[in-house]
Amino acid sequence: MTSVAFDPEYVSHVLHENFEEAKALFLSPLIAINYAHLVMLRARGIITAADARALRAALDSNSIAELETAPYDHACEDLFFHLERRIVIACGEEIAGRLRIARSRNDIDMTMFRMRQREFIAALAAAALDLRSALIDLAMQHRETIFAALTHTQPAQPTTVAHYLLAVNEQLERDHVRLRAAYSSTNRCPLGSCAITGTGFDIDRQLTSELLGFDEPTGNTYGSIATVDYLLESVGAAQVMLVGVGRVTQDLLLWCTREFGYMRLADGLVQGSSIMPQKRNPVALEHARSITSKALGEAVAITTAVHNTPFGDIVDTEDDLQPLVASMFRDGLRAVTLVDAAMRTAEFNVARLQALAAEGGTTLTELADHLVRSRGVSFKTAHTIVSGLLAARRDHPDVPLGAALAQVSADILGSPLQYSDAEIETIISPPHFVDVRRTLGGPAPSETSRAIDESRRTLDADRRWLTATRDALAASDARLRERCRAL
Repeated sequence: MTSVAFDPEYVSHVLHENFEEAKALFLSPLIAINYAHLVMLRARGIITAADARALRAALDSNSIAELETAPYDHACEDLFFHLERRIVIACGEEIAGRLRIARSRNDIDMTMFRMRQREFIAALAAAALDLRSALIDLAMQHRETIFAALTHTQPAQPTTVAHYLLAVNEQLERDHVRLRAAYSSTNRCPLGSCAITGTGFDIDRQLTSELLGFDEPTGNTYGSIATVDYLLESVGAAQVMLVGVGRVTQDLLLWCTREFGYMRLADGLVQGSSIMPQKRNPVALEHARSITSKALGEAVAITTAVHNTPFGDIVDTEDDLQPLVASMFRDGLRAVTLVDAAMRTAEFNVARLQALAAEGGTTLTELADHLVRSRGVSFKTAHTIVSGLLAARRDHPDVPLGAALAQVSADILGSPLQYSDAEIETIISPPHFVDVRRTLGGPAPSETSRAIDESRRTLDADRRWLTATRDALAASDARLRERCRAL
């Protein structure tokens, strides 16, 4: 425990701030680590039963509520020493000092950080699962709602709202895989690594790992203290998710404009104007976009903070960085939750979507495909014929489709391709365009129905993983309490 009189500026700008942030983020993990370490010390016979019971009573005497409201009093440099001083007061210096055996602030800090980090990952994964559920439900409703997909921000080809939403859902499925991998990397316990080289005491790192809900202990003790890749992995997984969600949010905002008129948000997610009565501003999605950008900036700041720092115990990866990590995950959670809320109550203007689906020649690819399938011409030739038809219709809009196609094809092939206007209209109709695209991952309702079923199965499996993960943490917490009672 320190008795150094720190400089007032250092206290004001570092120690006080870090103390308050540690209470908000790491108080519960710190207390759990103390209990787990105590159980292990007694289990290995490193301390006596009497000392273990005295230490348990000292830990029990600390009220979480009191600790949460404790002011920084300059007597201790951080939360770790503040709690230690309380233990000393409760059971005396000699017995309290035995809790220090085979541990360091270094391995305690790294364990606390990972315990909180896995909660951040699980919370973001849960929000993304909810968003996926909303997207799948909407996709089921809109398997036959046709609209013009854009490429390079220009009308490209007809697809369905379901096809679009399933693309977003699949992206979120891959995000879950990344978050799950990050959770696995994070959920390994550094406790027992001590300062950086471990200890000569016969400790049981497997036991403390299990009591704190980790899958297993970390390996190399040096790396347990020095590495930060597990943190960057989870930040990176969140960052990839948020970039994807941000791009979709931009589309949704465009769809909410009067010019597009594709989508309408629920009244509870829009705001009006203090001066313009007609305004209906989609502010929930605007906030989602803004908060996403903020979270992405925080993610970059996290990476920058640890870049080119020494490979060892260093504050750059610790007290000053952790609140930024918490803020990034909190903002990411806010953004994903807002998009979920917007999509659950969104209404699509089906008639407008379908009315605009064929504008700009979006279905002409299918006419070229048809000429290849039915007339045996190469796609290059078919593409040239259909391009000529488009130009002819633009220059002479009154010429019937059949006559225009006959003239263009005769100029290119030497003989005309004979089609009635009705036949061409059927071939280039948006419903026909969508329905024939039944290949794996295509927009045909039969294929999106299959994809929806598969997405539901994947969602259910991912929910089971999250439930099992949270249940495992709860079970380990119960085991820790039981072992403490049995001391």
